[in-house]
Amino acid sequence: MKHLKITVNGVAYDVQVEEADGSAAAPVAAPAPKAAPTAAPAKAAAPSGGDPVKSPMPGTIVDVPVKAGQAVKAGDVLVILEAMKMENEIKAPKDGTVTSVNVNKGESVNTGTLLVTLG
Repeated sequence: MKHLKITVNGVAYDVQVEEADGSAAAPVAAPAPKAAPTAAPAKAAAPSGGDPVKSPMPGTIVDVPVKAGQAVKAGDVLVILEAMKMENEIKAPKDGTVTSVNVNKGESVNTGTLLVTLG
């Protein structure tokens, strides 16, 4: 009898196999446990005193053309949000400096999710 380790679709199995003399092979053991996925880092909260810019609707972030520390004018595009197959420009409500960017390209957001904080 041979003891083998076989991997199928990324799952490892320990099996025992007998020679082909008519006797049955031992049953397959349970799959080896997989490592638990690591948790995503938590998003930073808006710094106190800053003006939060929140998502007006659920959607997916298509682009974030600003970075923390960047000066912006009222009406500058902070985030491009796709909702219902339309790209929506989320613009700065006032002049200021971007103190934090709280979303990344490709991320899904809900209504009220903090996108950017202006100082």
